[in-house]
Amino acid sequence: MLLNLTIIDLAVVKTLDLELEKGMSVLTGETGAGKSILLTALGLALGDRADSGYVRPDAKRAEINLEFDLADAPLARGWLAENDLDDGEHCLIRRVVNEDGRSKAYINNRPVTLQSLQELSEKLVEIHGQHAHLTLLGADEQRRLLDAFAKNQPLLDKLNACYRQWHQAHRELAALKKASLDHSEREELLRYQLDELTQLDLAHFDYQALSDEHSKLANLGQILSAGQRQIDVLYENDQVSVIRMLGHCVNELNHLARFAPELNNVCSLLSEAQIQIEEASLELRRFLESQEADPKRLEDLDNQIGVIQSLSRKHHVAPEDLPELARKLAHELDNLTHSEERIGALEADVAKTLDQYRQLAAELTAQRQQAAARLGQQISAMIKELGMPQGEFRVELSELDGNEPKTNGLDKIEFLVSANPGMPPKPLAKVASGGELARISLAIQVTTSSDKTTPTMIFDEVDSGIGGGIAEIVGQKLRSLSQNRQVMCVTHLPQVAAQAHHHLFVEKNQETDITSSSVRVLDHEERVFEVGRMLGGVNLTENTLAHAREMLTLGNTHP
Repeated sequence: MLLNLTIIDLAVVKTLDLELEKGMSVLTGETGAGKSILLTALGLALGDRADSGYVRPDAKRAEINLEFDLADAPLARGWLAENDLDDGEHCLIRRVVNEDGRSKAYINNRPVTLQSLQELSEKLVEIHGQHAHLTLLGADEQRRLLDAFAKNQPLLDKLNACYRQWHQAHRELAALKKASLDHSEREELLRYQLDELTQLDLAHFDYQALSDEHSKLANLGQILSAGQRQIDVLYENDQVSVIRMLGHCVNELNHLARFAPELNNVCSLLSEAQIQIEEASLELRRFLESQEADPKRLEDLDNQIGVIQSLSRKHHVAPEDLPELARKLAHELDNLTHSEERIGALEADVAKTLDQYRQLAAELTAQRQQAAARLGQQISAMIKELGMPQGEFRVELSELDGNEPKTNGLDKIEFLVSANPGMPPKPLAKVASGGELARISLAIQVTTSSDKTTPTMIFDEVDSGIGGGIAEIVGQKLRSLSQNRQVMCVTHLPQVAAQAHHHLFVEKNQETDITSSSVRVLDHEERVFEVGRMLGGVNLTENTLAHAREMLTLGNTHP
C-alpha cells in the first residue's frame, strides 16, 4: 500500500509530506482548493506524461516521491526482482519534472524508463477517474472490463500471440501469391541485376581502398616531384638543407655549453631532431624509390570506379552499399526461385495457426459467457442497491462480422441495461441517463475491483451525480472494498466522507503572492465540522453538527 506522498513545487503545492494509512481515506475541501493536484501528482509519479506547466512558478523543477509497502503487492515484488530493482519490503518511486518539461523517473533510487515505471505502477495503484462512466460506453472498455472480471489475461495473451503468428504468415503468403503471377519477369530482372553486380568481385569489394589507390596513382607525378624537393630541403642540399643548418646550430651551442651548462638540454633536443630528420628523409627516399607509374593499373581503376559509380546511380545507393544491395536481390531471387515451396509451407503454417487460434477463441468465448452471467447478476444486484430498484444489467456476447481472426477474439461484447420493468435491455448509451450511468459505472468499478490484487485503489469523484441515501450506500461499498486494500476517494458527498477511516482536508492559502494548497489529516472534531460544512454550507448550526456526528458514528459501525 501507499505509505507516503511527498510533493515539492508542483503547481499550487509548495511542499507536502503526507503519511497515509490502511483502510479508506477520503479527500475533501472547497471547490478549487487543489484536490485534483494530488491526483495529478500521483499520476505523474506513476508514469503520466510530464509538462513544464506542472512546475510551480519561480521553481526550477517539481518533484514527487511515493513510498510503498510491498507486503500486499506480490506482483510488484516479482516485477522488481525480475528487473533487478528490488530493495527489501518497501519501494520508493521518484519523478522529477524540470522547468523545460523534461522529466526523469527513479525506482529505488535507480533511473528507469517511463515504460518501466508504468509497468510497475499498474501493479501498485489503480485510478478510477470521474469520467469513467463516459469511457464505459466504448466497446473496447466493455470488453476489457469483462476480461478483467473473468481473469482472461493469460488466455488473451496466448490468443493474441497466435493471432500475430497467423497474421504475419497470412500477409507473407498473400504477397508471395501475388508476386508469383508475374515472378518470371521479376526473376529475369533480378538475375540481370545480380550479374551486373557480380562483376564487382563482391567478395573482396572495398570501394574506399579502390578510391584511395586511384587517387594515389593519378597524382603520382606530383607526389614524386614534391617528395624529391622535400628530400633536398631536408637532407641532400649541401648548402641550405635543414640537416646541415641544424648541424651548425648544434656545433655552435655545444661550444657555448662549455660556458653555460644550462644549454646542454637544448643541444640534446637539437641532436635528437637531427636524427629524426635524417630518419624521416631516408624513409621518404625509400617511399619515393618504391613508387612506379602504372598507366595500365590506373586505366583499370578508372574503369572499375566508373562501373561502380554507374551502378550506384542506377540503383540509387551509395557505392559502399552495393554489396548489401546484391545480398537483398539474391535473397529475393532465392524466394522467387523457391516460391512454390515457400507458398506450400506458408499455407500449412496459416492453416495450423488458424486452427490454434479458433480453439483459443472458442475457449475464450466460453470463459466470457460464464463470466458475463456472473457479472450481470452482481451488477444488477448492486444497481438495485444504488437506487435503481427495477434495474437489470446484462452482458451480451455475439459474433463479430467476418471469419478472419482478430485481436482479442471473435466476440462482440455489449453492456445492456433496463432501468424500468417491462422494458427490454438496451445498450447503455441509449437507455441510461447521466445519473443512472454514473451509478452503473460505480457498480461496475466496485464489482470488477472486488477480487483484484492491486493494493491501492483511488476513486476521483466517481460518486458525482449521486446523493441522499444512495450516496451513503456508495460510501459503504467503498469502505467494504478497503477491508483488504487501501482505498482513497476524492468526494464532495458528506455521506461518503462519513464512511472513511481517515479524512484528509485540502485547503488553499492565499497569504502570499503565489497561491498554495496544503493537506492535513483531520481529527474527530475537525471531521465533524468538515462533514457539517459539506452538509450545511457556510453557517453551521447545532443541528447540522449533531447530524454530522451521527453520520460519523454510523459510518464507524461498519467494518
